[in-house]
This record gives sequence, C-alpha cells and structure tokens, in this order.
Amino acid sequence: MRRVVISDTSTLILFQKIEELDLLNKVYGELITTPEIAKEYGEVLPEWIRIESVSDKKYQEFIETQVDWGEASAIALAKEYEDVLLLLDDLKARKLANQLNFKITGALGIIHKAKQMELIDRVKPLIDKLLLTDFRISDKIIEEILNLNDENACG
Repeated sequence: MRRVVISDTSTLILFQKIEELDLLNKVYGELITTPEIAKEYGEVLPEWIRIESVSDKKYQEFIETQVDWGEASAIALAKEYEDVLLLLDDLKARKLANQLNFKITGALGIIHKAKQMELIDRVKPLIDKLLLTDFRISDKIIEEILNLNDENACG
C-alpha cells in the first residue's frame, strides 16, 4: 500500500506563491486535503489533490484546541490512515504531529526530496523564492539544507 500524503494549507499556499505547486504532484503524486483546508486555500485545487472529510469530528474538535482549524483537520485525517506523511510548516502543528508520532515534512523537506529525485537541479533558487514570501525559517536550517545538497550559501 502506497503512503498517503496529507497537505495543510500553508504548504499549498507557499508552493503556489513560488509558482511550484506542481512540484508537490511530481514529488508525491496524489495529495489529500480536507474541506477545511480547501476553504482556507480559497482557490480551485488541481485534480491531483483529493478532498476528504475527517470521520472522527470529536477528535478533530479536540485537536482544534491546540492548533488552527486547517491543521487540526489535517492531523485528524492523518489518524485515519496507517502510513501517512503530513505536509506541515507551522511549528506548533509540527510539534503536535511529532508528539502523535506522525511522519512530517515541510517546504524545505519537500524541496530537498525534489532535488534527491532529480526533479530540480538546485535547492537554493527555490529557497530564495520562499524567502521572498512570508515564510520564516532560521538561517541555520537554510544553511543545513544547502550543505545537505552540496550547495554553499554563496551561490
């Protein structure tokens, strides 16, 4: 059985802002998201993103006491699958997902995976585009990703 990939709103918005939404499809194939996330996203989603409602609404409501509406729906939906990867960038949501033992990745992890899969030549141009948005990440983590991909910070 193939791994299920569930995306939060912020990942979709970030990749749309840097004009790389299709990269998510190239890296993961079909994604799943929730009606809440689709509403937050606010635009028509590509056909390779399937919208699925959370079955356990009580669990979702409980998660909403800890993270925002969209993130709560993604985490609650993840609970309904065996092998799932959550695409999350919000620190609070990532911490909660980690505590619940979910596998997670964010924008930089997706870009790194795209490079490993030889879908992109370099990570730095995409990181530079991310930094022009409201995406916040420490210089140390950027440096680690650049080093991991044999790209120095200078170019």
